[in-house]
Amino acid sequence: MKKNHIDFITMGCSKNLVDSESLMRRLESNGYHCTHDPKHPSGEIAVINTCGFIGDAKEESVNMILEYAQRKQQGKLSRLYVMGCLSQRYLDDLEAEIPEVDKYYGKFNFNQLIADLGPAEGSVLAGPDSLPVRHLTTPHHYAYVKIAEGCDRRCAYCAIPLITGKHHSRPKQEILDEIRSLVAGGTCEFQIIEQELTYYGVHIDGKRHIADLIEDIANINGVKWIRLHYAYPNQFPMELLDVMARHDNVCKYLDIALQHISDHMLERMHRHVSKQETIDLVKAIRQRVPGIHLRTTLMVGFPGETDEDFNELVEFVRLARFERMGAFAYSEEEGTYSAQHYADDVAPEVKEQRLAQLMAVQQDISEEIEAAKVGRVMQVIIDRKEGGYYIGRTEFCSPEVDPEVLIRALRPLRVGRFYQVRITDSDEFDLYGEVV
Repeated sequence: MKKNHIDFITMGCSKNLVDSESLMRRLESNGYHCTHDPKHPSGEIAVINTCGFIGDAKEESVNMILEYAQRKQQGKLSRLYVMGCLSQRYLDDLEAEIPEVDKYYGKFNFNQLIADLGPAEGSVLAGPDSLPVRHLTTPHHYAYVKIAEGCDRRCAYCAIPLITGKHHSRPKQEILDEIRSLVAGGTCEFQIIEQELTYYGVHIDGKRHIADLIEDIANINGVKWIRLHYAYPNQFPMELLDVMARHDNVCKYLDIALQHISDHMLERMHRHVSKQETIDLVKAIRQRVPGIHLRTTLMVGFPGETDEDFNELVEFVRLARFERMGAFAYSEEEGTYSAQHYADDVAPEVKEQRLAQLMAVQQDISEEIEAAKVGRVMQVIIDRKEGGYYIGRTEFCSPEVDPEVLIRALRPLRVGRFYQVRITDSDEFDLYGEVV
């Protein structure tokens, strides 16, 4: 065990990752050395940032806690701390079931860990301005920026409001200062994230300010790419599209979770949007931001979903031709409206069959869309080198979830730099190209 060394393990979404990065930076200013998701943990302290979204994610988080609890029992770890969404929601149960954990923190009180640990023994403390605002766990050229927490939507299936509470926006100036600090450290690409991006600002003065926030970020010198995640279709702020169209450094990319298209399902899900409104919105987005790539998430197997509902969804996917799409099968979450009022009446095997069918349709669409890029010259940022290839992305690709561009390492390229790349080939997952 390494003294004053903390191993961080982050489960779940990029919003959790931002929390881990912020906490790691503050602990480092107190003299600790922090590593993230180590292959070979060696610290005397471990912090697990958990996910509590759906069944599989909760199980994965619990298993990780048990693994590190065993390490502690074996004398390979002195102290173990748990934070995040799972412990926010199931604190009492976890304390009772896994007492090996020294202390549990929720989603919002994890900064208390700084006080609980105190300064690292025998270390020289760093000054408040000697370290960057976060300990980036991503490649230095891109970062996630969380602009708000919580959600006011109360969709029938979703436990997130039960965990995070009401929507709460960060002050704009605080966000802009964070981005300027990251730019000063060499970051040029920013993934803007929150549970409901388009609701930003409402809790401050009752108005949506996402458009002017993105406008202000786009005007910061050194910001090369801005990518927007997790919009909501109801009451979508159309002025945001004007900002996207006007600024070259706002990527023509929008992550907007639609979940379903059948009016029957949308009503039961409490989505507060209709099929026709959704179709009209998708059409308007494509018209106002030419060339935009839309990422969406869809759900199959929600209680009461009929074959007709599902077939409607499949037809919508065929017509909408989303550039990026993910899907998942409904998982009942205790405390949600659907768990309390609906029977989980779609058989597991039917859920899986529908999921497979929907993704097969999308796979064909994705292949066609990516194949159409062959012959184009596109701007690509380099993320890493693997074997004989440099791996990069276009503005239409978010890290870790979207297709990548593979470039043969025929000459040295720099990670974090942009290159003009001619696309030479494609497959169902990736593009291939050469620097021009």
